[in-house]
Amino acid sequence: MKIQARFFLLLALVLVWPFIGGSETQAAADIRLILDGKVLTTDVPPYLKPKVSVTMVPLRAISESFGARVDWSPAKKAATIRMDANTMVLAEGQKTALVNGVSIPLDASVEVVRGRTMVPIRFVSEKLLGIRVVWDARQNAVILTSGEKGNGGESPGEGAGTGGNPASPAGPTAPAPTPTTPTTPLPTLPAKPPVVSASEEMRGVWVSTVFNLDWPSSKSYGDIEKQKADYIRLLDDIQAMGMNAVFVQVRPSADAIYPSELVPWTSYLTGVAGKGPGYDPLRFMLDETHRRKMEFHAWFNPFRATVGAAPSLPVSHVVNRHPDWIVNYGGKLYINPGIPEARAHVIEAILEVVRGYDIDGVHLDDYFYPSGETASAPFGDNSTFRKYNNAGFADKGDWRRDNINQFVRDLSEGIKAVKPGLSFGISPYGVWRNKADDPTGSDTKASMTAYDSTYADVRTWIQEGWVDYVAPQLYWSMSRTIVRYDLLADWWANEVRGTGVKLYIGQAPYKLGTSETGWSNAQELMNQLAYNRGIPEIRGSLFFSAKDLRRNPLGLIPLLQVFYGENNPPIAY
Repeated sequence: MKIQARFFLLLALVLVWPFIGGSETQAAADIRLILDGKVLTTDVPPYLKPKVSVTMVPLRAISESFGARVDWSPAKKAATIRMDANTMVLAEGQKTALVNGVSIPLDASVEVVRGRTMVPIRFVSEKLLGIRVVWDARQNAVILTSGEKGNGGESPGEGAGTGGNPASPAGPTAPAPTPTTPTTPLPTLPAKPPVVSASEEMRGVWVSTVFNLDWPSSKSYGDIEKQKADYIRLLDDIQAMGMNAVFVQVRPSADAIYPSELVPWTSYLTGVAGKGPGYDPLRFMLDETHRRKMEFHAWFNPFRATVGAAPSLPVSHVVNRHPDWIVNYGGKLYINPGIPEARAHVIEAILEVVRGYDIDGVHLDDYFYPSGETASAPFGDNSTFRKYNNAGFADKGDWRRDNINQFVRDLSEGIKAVKPGLSFGISPYGVWRNKADDPTGSDTKASMTAYDSTYADVRTWIQEGWVDYVAPQLYWSMSRTIVRYDLLADWWANEVRGTGVKLYIGQAPYKLGTSETGWSNAQELMNQLAYNRGIPEIRGSLFFSAKDLRRNPLGLIPLLQVFYGENNPPIAY
């Protein structure tokens, strides 16, 4: 993806993502800024905009210290920020911003308070200046860390493959000690939990490569040693929390983070689609992960071809090789699952990794058919339905589900033929069907479901034994009435009971500190983990995502270390 497009997407993602780790009623007038251990003095203090959970700070207080040029136009009431080759224009009261000439919707626009320009801190800090940002509730402070102490610019964004929140997707830093002020020392974190095998209890972490969310950072383009060092640091951080597996996105969008004969190099390694990084990242990541006795699961996004309007793609990309396989929907390009040859291509691309690398598992996210289709904005596969409906389905939804069922079955058989013991699992949307639509569904009122919205018939996969595990994304709290965590955990446990299919739960640390019901305290997530251990069918958890664990939301890290420590041994099944 070109720099302009990538910058545009990252800004859009960051500005809609909540930052502060507290409730809507949290007092923000005394929020402090601490840069590399030094308290920054500002004549207008930072404050929280509670409805959107965005922290606003004086722009000049942090930007000019790092070489960014800031200009304020009284006539246009707009701030122009320039850093390297990137330019942003944020205008007072506007619901959009211009980023390298592209207009983007905003949750919080620039504001002028007492003559000072106030901007959302996470974007300006992490995405423009390369500063790591952490909220420290104990000090009621925004901790800013510059240079090599920073996180390289990762930020929350689309949960590529975590569909628990379609507006998000779908994740960094901070087991390292948080910078302190001389008067407020921080407590020592608990000891590192003992190493536990994922066969005893899965403690996995999703590592997104799309948009450079978790790894690698966009600032590491062309720098092999930095990419390697960043991944080693990521492993060190999450293993110190008690984690024992990573689920790394090796296929972000019909591309690869490894040398392939079937698909081109992803742009997220070098900034240029099709350009190799000068080493084999997958081989390196596998070796580093296994050296720590952690599992490495290769995460594939099966049918997404691009994450936006088609950028400059290499000739070898499926969009160029097989344009007849491609559907343009919602401004994104998809490989049409209704075409048998297209499904076979995706399967062969996955099996290329199975044959060539000593991975511990193949993992798929929930990007099958895209959700959100309407009569006025359909997914354009009518002609495909007419051409390939050999089974004579009267309902196109049933035909779509059959396409995905065939894909899952054929992929499962292909994996087992190459490596019979290799784990294969899928992470579907957390609600299969609502009881109102199917009496055997869950007692929920979700606005979308796996069966009806993404055409993922997970029940069939479980009953047919096509998967070794399912990891439903239960991204809701215990107190979210219409989609309650514990009710869904019970429902999924009942689905796998007696089948031999394992159940892992997709957990949502990324929601901690947001305004959604139940996420104002890190204990919510700990209560969910404790609840899981009371259900024999639940064999562990997958956390979305690495960046959200590493930023230590609401003090989560020490709680995980205690939970996964000696006083809370895993349950062996």
